[in-house]
Amino acid sequence: KMAGVKAFTGLTGMAVAKNPGHTLGVLYSKILRACAKMPADYTYRKETETMINERADIIKKSADMAEAEKKIGMGQIEEVIIQAENELVLARGILEWRAWEPLEEKAPENQWKWPL
Repeated sequence: KMAGVKAFTGLTGMAVAKNPGHTLGVLYSKILRACAKMPADYTYRKETETMINERADIIKKSADMAEAEKKIGMGQIEEVIIQAENELVLARGILEWRAWEPLEEKAPENQWKWPL
């Protein structure tokens, strides 16, 4: 289904992904499992699940990776893989930090005010 493998990415140091559909499928599953451990109403969970499900659907329905790259619109598929790897690190960090819980102490005055 995903025929037409490219020879190079044109990006220094970035090799062509051998099986990007599979790689992204694995990463997306791990991200969704991490999100499932967060509160259902937590904004990061809701937004991330929506994005990951949309991208997984694009990959499933695309005739090839070039089409998927265009529809996702975030660079070459190898860059999308890097983004997914980074998202997984962040999702696991958020679980560890329990970022949805209230602050342990009151935030300094004007902490969330911008511009100052």
